[in-house]
Amino acid sequence: MPASKMARWSAMVVGVVALTTTTVACASSSEGTGGGSSEPVHGGELTYLVDQAQLTLDPGVSPAEVTGLIDRNIFDSLVVQAGPSTFQPWLATKWTISADGLEYTFDLKPGVKFSDGTPFDAGAVKATLDHIVQPETKSQYAASLIAPYKSSTVIDASTIKITLSKPFRPLLQALSTPFLGIQSSKALAVPATDYKPVGTGPYTFVSWTQQKDVKLTRNPDYASPPSNAPHTGSAYLETLNFNYVAEDTTRYGALTSGQAQGIDGLPPIRVKTVQSNPKLEVLKGDIPGADYSIFFNVKSPLTSDPLVRQAFQAAIDMPALVQSIYFGQYATAKNVLAPSTADYDPEAEKSLQAYDLAKARQLLDQAGWASTNADGYRTKDGKELKLVWPSFALLNRDQRDVLGQGIQAKAKEVGIRVERPNLDEGAYSDAVLNGGYDLLDVSNTRADPDILRFTFASDATFSKGGANISLANSPELDGWINEGAATSDAAVAKSDYAKAQAYVLKNAYVLPAYVAPYLVGASAKLRGVTFDAQGFPQFYGAWMTR
Repeated sequence: MPASKMARWSAMVVGVVALTTTTVACASSSEGTGGGSSEPVHGGELTYLVDQAQLTLDPGVSPAEVTGLIDRNIFDSLVVQAGPSTFQPWLATKWTISADGLEYTFDLKPGVKFSDGTPFDAGAVKATLDHIVQPETKSQYAASLIAPYKSSTVIDASTIKITLSKPFRPLLQALSTPFLGIQSSKALAVPATDYKPVGTGPYTFVSWTQQKDVKLTRNPDYASPPSNAPHTGSAYLETLNFNYVAEDTTRYGALTSGQAQGIDGLPPIRVKTVQSNPKLEVLKGDIPGADYSIFFNVKSPLTSDPLVRQAFQAAIDMPALVQSIYFGQYATAKNVLAPSTADYDPEAEKSLQAYDLAKARQLLDQAGWASTNADGYRTKDGKELKLVWPSFALLNRDQRDVLGQGIQAKAKEVGIRVERPNLDEGAYSDAVLNGGYDLLDVSNTRADPDILRFTFASDATFSKGGANISLANSPELDGWINEGAATSDAAVAKSDYAKAQAYVLKNAYVLPAYVAPYLVGASAKLRGVTFDAQGFPQFYGAWMTR
């Protein structure tokens, strides 16, 4: 199986997400913002441990949250998201949208240069967007963010016109993400095997050891921060080291020993301990997008029956599992969207089948799974009710394996066997790409309800950069999420997205699991870390006390 497809799927599954992917109101930090009252210090080095490996350095290709986290320091965007539906200037100073919503014209900031010395201009914007949609790029996420992209026209060096094939309300939000960060056309012209990320951002690329670390150094000439940035001029820290360490205990040990000044994926069980240590602190960001959930394959012979899917929903006491595993740091998800996502609809929560063992048993009886075998599992026509939920060790994080065991145990109480084969990379990729599963788990990060299109649209296939693992193919659902993306009427979009949320819950396309914050463990000496609209920590304003 092509490695690029496996890499893409691997990254999406671990989206905090997932993430990603690469959003609502700007995420905020709490329990120690790193703000401090003393003056920022110039210089110093930050070692930050991440729990995902960098699979490619090109944000136009990779969907991984770690790509967004790291590349945000290298690449600036045309606009910055300042609120759920509010956008402010960044590399673009202003923009206009045609009456039919098909053309966006951006005036660009003058005098900006890429770290390779080439000027930032309309040609670079065109090169970046064209690169993303070219088939040979094999974009695994960014292309889906600008699905209606048709072409870019260079009006002059400081003016670019983007033309769409159809109106697309989420375009500005998409352009604000690091996955559509503007790249040097000179860097993009080299063969993919020689690619190195070159942007206009506050840091420049130094080195990358695959499956190990990425090193960045401060761009001394940086002069293009977004309009809502905490300061202007160059970044404070001299060096950023992003090191990949998969094991929670190892990352935590490096933080407490002082080997690292920040770590991703702080284990929930360690939060109170870190908070009680005056040398450490906890930073939190709200993660918008699609919550970590269990998705049902609606085309699989067993889970194509909505009664079976609803019975599974009713069988799982998710609040109890989440509380016991995540120590109150993660909230139980009640919807497919995270509450921090724009157009989240609390009313849709009523469409989710609540935990009710009696109801689960009743639904299984109604579906014809009324008999049980010697092992206590439901049977029909001599066949056992066994649902296959593949796992892949590299994708495990946030103790999702432990949560899976709890789900297996609860399902068994009503007679559903959940089999979790631990597959190797090739077998897992085959299962995912060919629909060889009944259940799959994933989260996807994005600060826009258009994440519903990415997750459930019938044409959101893997070949097009989508993540429709439920294999949903509902004209009614497609109608809502596509109209929500096309309309310029906020009220219409809100109504469409509310209907879509209720639909996927009522029809049991998904079993929501948890709402995870972006938990960062940090040294108390690390100051000035903020969180962007995607919930990612930002290091442009970060500094270390002496």
